[in-house]
Amino acid sequence: MEDQTLFRTHGAGTLRPEHAEEKVILSGWVHRRRDLGGLIFIDVRDRSGIVQIVVHPEQADAFQVAETLRNEYVIRIEGKVVRRAEETVNPDLPTGEVEVIAWAIDILNTAQTPPFSPAEHKEIDEKMRLRYRYLDLRRSAMQNILILRHQVTQAIRRFLSEHDFVEVETPMLTKSTPEGARDFLVPSRLKPGSFYALPQSPQIYKQLLMVAGLERYFQVARCFRDEDLRADRQPEFTQIDIEMSFMPLHAFQDLIETMMQEVTAMVTGVHVPHPFPRISYTEAMDRYGSDKPDTRFGLEIVDVSETVKDSPFQVFRQAIATGGVVRLIRVPDGAGRISRKDVGALEETAKAHGAKGLAWLKIEGGTLSGPLAKFISEDELGRLREVAGVSDGDMLFFGADQKDVVRQALGAVRLALRDLLGLVFPGQFQFLWVTDFPLLEYDPTEKRYVAVHHPFTRPKEEDRHKLMTDPLSVRAEAYDLVLNGYEIGGGSLRIYRREEQDAMFRLLGLSEEEVAEKFGFFVEAFEYGAPPHGGIALGLDRIIAILAGRSNLRDVIAFPKTQSGTDLMMDAPGRVRPEQLAELGISVRTN
Repeated sequence: MEDQTLFRTHGAGTLRPEHAEEKVILSGWVHRRRDLGGLIFIDVRDRSGIVQIVVHPEQADAFQVAETLRNEYVIRIEGKVVRRAEETVNPDLPTGEVEVIAWAIDILNTAQTPPFSPAEHKEIDEKMRLRYRYLDLRRSAMQNILILRHQVTQAIRRFLSEHDFVEVETPMLTKSTPEGARDFLVPSRLKPGSFYALPQSPQIYKQLLMVAGLERYFQVARCFRDEDLRADRQPEFTQIDIEMSFMPLHAFQDLIETMMQEVTAMVTGVHVPHPFPRISYTEAMDRYGSDKPDTRFGLEIVDVSETVKDSPFQVFRQAIATGGVVRLIRVPDGAGRISRKDVGALEETAKAHGAKGLAWLKIEGGTLSGPLAKFISEDELGRLREVAGVSDGDMLFFGADQKDVVRQALGAVRLALRDLLGLVFPGQFQFLWVTDFPLLEYDPTEKRYVAVHHPFTRPKEEDRHKLMTDPLSVRAEAYDLVLNGYEIGGGSLRIYRREEQDAMFRLLGLSEEEVAEKFGFFVEAFEYGAPPHGGIALGLDRIIAILAGRSNLRDVIAFPKTQSGTDLMMDAPGRVRPEQLAELGISVRTN
């Protein structure tokens, strides 16, 4: 019977005054029900929106059913669209000028009283939301985000397809390789003792597609990393993976900029300027204390080491004498805006990021106050005015230590000041490229060099001669795309000659046996004519979150994990039956 029923002629949220006097069939959920004695009003919700249904006592059968309805029942309604009286128009609903007079209602399914109502707009505990995610996703705000995510993904697919890129799926069951985060391992039943790994990215496969001559590839790729979780990380995530051959870097970056410009305009209506600014890694760290700087506001970090090198303040002198630096953040008009309590919180922020403390100075009406006041002479204040633009009413925060410590601490203080003073607002979108990253860094635990990005990144041509003599000074042909202080994409030009890739592996401390075992197929492919190539991976989850104005990635993923990597709805990860483990030749230690 049900499969022969016409469930709807219109979406509930699509009805407008031009539909007046039309007969309609609607199907959806009971959003709210109000019994006013003589009349019953039902708000019916489906994906398209909400419309008000009116049931009169004269329609006895429909009225009898309406009296039994409860929130979240699934129902089917037949009726006629009518205009509402002017005094009853609901300006908060797109359908607020009309209502449906029902003459037939069928209950398609009943529902228990939900632990929270999708009709409510109040804050709901996140654990409760994730435990009953299917109810959480009934809320219009969540559905709108998933629809937005779909629209963005489709727009990116269209854009790349129109620019001659080909979408290719790469394997989900692959091989564990060194470098990077920990892999999620999948045991092989047919080869006991052997394991697949879920891909951290399609990096090797997309480079092999370039060797294969595909030239322009993309994929909406699911990726997996078994790492310690933070609020902005998920163990499984989605990236827009792109690789190209025979394309100059400036042309590739211009293509990505155009794509992001179009996506931003589509989602937010904001036109972002193009081309995007470019800043080197070193400059970003020095000016902003971050390799993913938020440039929507000022408060840039200024080096004043030379200005205060003879200061009577011992902390300054000692930092400079031991090869460190003294840098400051100037907060215009900060003297009257930042309280002593605020200063305490900022000091704790600096300490949490490696600093021993946070020196500060207020300038009000020509008078200095704060811990540094007695150490700053008129002459030094004059030089600070010249170097850092200091003026009356300002507040200064100083970091004095080794360069990396000061960068990290003042970078964190700068962001804390942004939030404290409300220096950014919705609707601001500032893209920029961060370029010229270090190729390598030294890992004191493993006592070897490790790749800053990954071991397939090409060194800059002008630095190549220093690879063997001064490897830490070598810059990479690597670039990150940053939006509003978040890295939303990372890419590089790749090594594409066998001898150069072998040299890189040796520099990273990999033996010939390790290379052969882990990457033999990969470097062998380079012997058959690999083209110059490069690409980028854009984090779809993060992009959607920023464009949708959400700070939590879990709000833009249909079925996310908690910060501990747990699926509260499915109660995963979970134990498996002993016979499953036996088939795989696996025993589990519980201690």
